[in-house]
Amino acid sequence: MTPEARAREKIDRKLQDAGWEIQDMSSINLGAASGIAVREYPTDTGPADYLLFVDRQPVGVIEAKRDEVGENLTVHEAQTERYATSQLKWRKDNAPLRFLYESTGQIIHFTDAGDPRPRAREVFHFYQPRTLAEWAAQPDTLRQRLATQMPPLPTENLRDCQIGAVTGLEKSLAMAKPRALVHMATGAGKTFTAITSVYRLLKFGGAKRILFLVDTRNLGKQAHQEFMAYTPPDDGRKFTELYNVQRLASSRIDPHAQVCISTIQRMYSILSGEVIDDSAEDISLAELPPGTKPAREVRYNPAVPIETFDFIIIDECHRSIYNLWKQVLDYFDAFLIGLTATPDKRTYGFFNENVVAEYSYEQSVIDGVNVGYDVYEIETQITKAGAEVKAKEWVDHRHRETRAKRWAETEEDTDYTGKELDRSVVNPSQIRAVIQAMKSAVENALFPHRKEVPKTLIFAKTDSHADDIIQIVREVYGEGNAFCKKVTYRAGTDTSTGKSVPGDDPDTVLSNFRNDYHPRIAVTVDMIATGTDVKPLEVLLFMRDVRSKGYYEQMKGRGVRSLDVESLKKVSGSADSAKTRFVLIDAVGVEKSLKTESRPLEKKPGASLEQLLKSIAVGGRDEDTVLSLGNRLVRLAKQLDDKAQARITQVARGLSLRELARGLIEAVDPDRVVADALDAAKAAGITRNEDTLTPGERDAARERRIAAACQPFDDPALRDMLETARREHEQLIDHLNLDQVTFSGFGAQAEAKAQAAVQAFADYLHQHKDEIAALGFFYAQPYQRRPLTFAMIEDLHEALSRPPLMLTTERLWSAYARVQASKVKGADTRRQLTDLVALVRFALGMDDELKPFADSVDKRFQAWIFRHNAQRATSFTPEQTEWLRLIKDHIASSCAISREDFDYAQLAAKGGLQKAWQVFGEQLDGLLAEMNEELVA
Repeated sequence: MTPEARAREKIDRKLQDAGWEIQDMSSINLGAASGIAVREYPTDTGPADYLLFVDRQPVGVIEAKRDEVGENLTVHEAQTERYATSQLKWRKDNAPLRFLYESTGQIIHFTDAGDPRPRAREVFHFYQPRTLAEWAAQPDTLRQRLATQMPPLPTENLRDCQIGAVTGLEKSLAMAKPRALVHMATGAGKTFTAITSVYRLLKFGGAKRILFLVDTRNLGKQAHQEFMAYTPPDDGRKFTELYNVQRLASSRIDPHAQVCISTIQRMYSILSGEVIDDSAEDISLAELPPGTKPAREVRYNPAVPIETFDFIIIDECHRSIYNLWKQVLDYFDAFLIGLTATPDKRTYGFFNENVVAEYSYEQSVIDGVNVGYDVYEIETQITKAGAEVKAKEWVDHRHRETRAKRWAETEEDTDYTGKELDRSVVNPSQIRAVIQAMKSAVENALFPHRKEVPKTLIFAKTDSHADDIIQIVREVYGEGNAFCKKVTYRAGTDTSTGKSVPGDDPDTVLSNFRNDYHPRIAVTVDMIATGTDVKPLEVLLFMRDVRSKGYYEQMKGRGVRSLDVESLKKVSGSADSAKTRFVLIDAVGVEKSLKTESRPLEKKPGASLEQLLKSIAVGGRDEDTVLSLGNRLVRLAKQLDDKAQARITQVARGLSLRELARGLIEAVDPDRVVADALDAAKAAGITRNEDTLTPGERDAARERRIAAACQPFDDPALRDMLETARREHEQLIDHLNLDQVTFSGFGAQAEAKAQAAVQAFADYLHQHKDEIAALGFFYAQPYQRRPLTFAMIEDLHEALSRPPLMLTTERLWSAYARVQASKVKGADTRRQLTDLVALVRFALGMDDELKPFADSVDKRFQAWIFRHNAQRATSFTPEQTEWLRLIKDHIASSCAISREDFDYAQLAAKGGLQKAWQVFGEQLDGLLAEMNEELVA
């Protein structure tokens, strides 16, 4: 067979898969089907390789080339255009044909001549006849509508960064750029921005259907909720009242759905035919080993043709679209729109460096969209240096899976490092030391005025580690079960049966954590490490290290979201201001550990068993992964005792660990693959021997064997059991080595931020001394000063707290407390707005120490009243002194006092101005003026 004939054979097969009937000119019958592809149709410039007819009308042409021409396929576009504009034999109509293809059978290029600037693009497959018929019937093309029919964006209720993202994206789409990247900081409203674009693309762009792609079910649920809550600016109805939104839970796409929300795992399953368990949709793609390849490639699915979606929006695109997943995106002929807060080099490369919006975390903090953070470090002796348990010591040995304990002697000396904590050895004292240090820091240094614990999220290493943390948190805080909860994908699993058991529903726990008083503290391994919105979070405690830079930035992003004071008070009642920052408490050195920029593309032989199991679960079943997992299980079988192996056999429905391993290894055995392929050919009535087996028959046999061997690992209960059994099946509980905190304080980053805040404050005071009335008061000489009013202080605070400075009184006081601790008093007292007076005086060198304004007023009051009593013939009476103290307290909270202020509650309750006049007589006005000057200046 010639190369040209092989190419035609492939093209024929793909056309037939897409619903076209192939005919030769000698037997042409345009009534035989809706879509007819006629070979060698004559034109006045020569025969076209394929002429496409839909409902008897010519619509397109295919120029077929052999495989070797693939690298130069664009050279033949002129030949295709010549046939498209030629006169067709036996037809009187000579309108140019609109749909143009060049194809080798493996590569297909397509051009729609109806586009404003017709441009060839590579597509995975041929379109179905009904699609070309629909396009031909439309007055304009999608790309034409994107270029000419998108109205200006209503900007009301949109942030500047959201306006920039939508307009930037639409500008890119108008130029028909196939890929676009939206880089927006966590908390800046990426999903809301995406839905705004989706609404406009459906209403004005005439999009047929849009895919919103996520990588976990949890993010899919969250996106669906945001679609349901969205109200467009030009219509009072909700999005879901205007358009059908489907969250895919099966392989069937609702033909009436205009928006589909799907995990990329499910879409891969639909297109590859590789059935996956629902639990695979709970595995974050950031957890998979690098270089994972699929056992089965994506193939054409007539029920989900390449034209199913016009646009694909890829949420968290920094982690979802590489290795195993890229082929899902290559399949559809759709514009690709990526959303991410943490792009890396691969992200920019995949999206052709077409960044349509770039809004960094730093910019979002300046704009007040997000809040900044401080790093507080906790270091303990055992976290840093580990410890040793001597032989013959009586300690608890805890089974990893059942958590059952036995009291026994250690057989040998056991040295463990900080990295081995909570894996082979559990030291409750180490966990307790960290939690106690966190509690002390939050109560005394971080949030000293709070009556309740700020909403806190703790990142644990494993589910077992999380359980240990929860028990110790409840003990240290003296609280009950509701106070601290674990957020995990599954409520629980019975390790003896593998079945789910009742427990806290993760969605309920997460909702309560977000909206209710309890729980105050949540512990997670990875469920809410990325993407999940918990705005009231004010403390993140890292008790696990993270090596991926992007993943770490995502985890930190859980705390960045800003929140107004009323919303914060709903869950944290003693909060007296909007959320202005969060605190990252680093108990494992995560801030200092070496981070990788991104996962390398080549496969690492050192992938963990957990990663291999998850890869198998989501469809990453290439030979390397299958063999690696098989060999790991062989080694594991040699390490486990009979009881552990029996439990695995029970969960694996009768298959032993060795049988599971053997099944994986034999699944890719070449001899067995050939034998299966020959058996399948024989059953189909095809005569084959080892030499005549086709590559497709071998691949099909290998896929069947791999699918059967991997099927048991769809069960999350088996995966969990194997992963915990990978380690020693018992953990040593070290109650002997008591831990102690060696350092607890702000990290270098927080110190640098504090220095920057102090410097920015000083610079502002100097630069604006002639513009702001309150500053004029301090810079003026005493005899030139006008009275300092509360309104003047309010104006100064407003100017300082606006972006880009965002220097609130609380933040400034904390900054000075870090950089000049010996000169700062009252760090643990609640800030008042008038404390800004003390800050200005200290910054200008008028005071040698920084202390609350009320303390300074008290001190000046004592000196003033002592001086007055010494100069008077008679001292102030007790009643007069009581009134003077009330006046002093008002000045401390308001900077000044006048006759009108006697209507305020505290003074009015004592009789107000009338009573004060009775007590002081004509001296009152003079005393008020003197106190205003003496106590404030």
